[in-house]
Amino acid sequence: MASLNVANGKIDVAGGAPISVSVHRKVFPPVGDRAAQLVLKDISFEVAPRSFLVITGPSGCGKSTLLNIMAGLDRDYDGSVDLGPARDRLAFIFQTPRLLPWRTVYENISLALPDGDPRQSRIAAMLERVGLGQAMNAYPERLSLGMQRRAALARGFILEPEILLMDEPFVSLDEQTAQSLRDLLLELWHSHPTTVIFVTHDRTEAIQLGTRILRLAPGKASVVQDVTIDLTEAQRHDRAAVLAEQNRIFAA
Repeated sequence: MASLNVANGKIDVAGGAPISVSVHRKVFPPVGDRAAQLVLKDISFEVAPRSFLVITGPSGCGKSTLLNIMAGLDRDYDGSVDLGPARDRLAFIFQTPRLLPWRTVYENISLALPDGDPRQSRIAAMLERVGLGQAMNAYPERLSLGMQRRAALARGFILEPEILLMDEPFVSLDEQTAQSLRDLLLELWHSHPTTVIFVTHDRTEAIQLGTRILRLAPGKASVVQDVTIDLTEAQRHDRAAVLAEQNRIFAA
């Protein structure tokens, strides 16, 4: 089994079988007067277990489409995705929290687990961990968007997934709230190691979170950059270090 270690503030990932992704061609069919659109082409990569892969690029470059293919939500493409044994333990956190409005926060988390599952007994502790201990009996409409996204994180990690897919989960938040959620995500990832594949258009967010970045570009339909991020945890919170890494990667 893979393991994740943090030594001298740096993340080290080792062991286990990688995820393998190969998308030869993905096309959106014509709609009305709009011609068919080539979205992804000749994309091939592997993802190491317990790593944090960020897929980034501007809107419309195929990030979410690639994530949906990996999740098995989109099967209309030419290629293959091999998740290995981890395929049966996959969780997906979407842009919107997708909480049922007629269920409390606690009940929304509980619905993600089968009746009698021993993880049910850990829901309250998980909600405390994400800062929702006092809100577990509240309904989603009583929560801010940031709190709803904390609930989505709790629901994702309570499943103890081998693979966690995240599609711009912190979009549309003010920077302070988004930063607190990034910090929370890294804390959860360190204590509950899993393979994270995270989509964002935010370059700073990509560097603060990822151990590796795949960059897509509009009109290219393919990966234009694949780079490893080798920053300590302290550097990920240092504005100058993040800016320097951003210039190194995105100026290329």
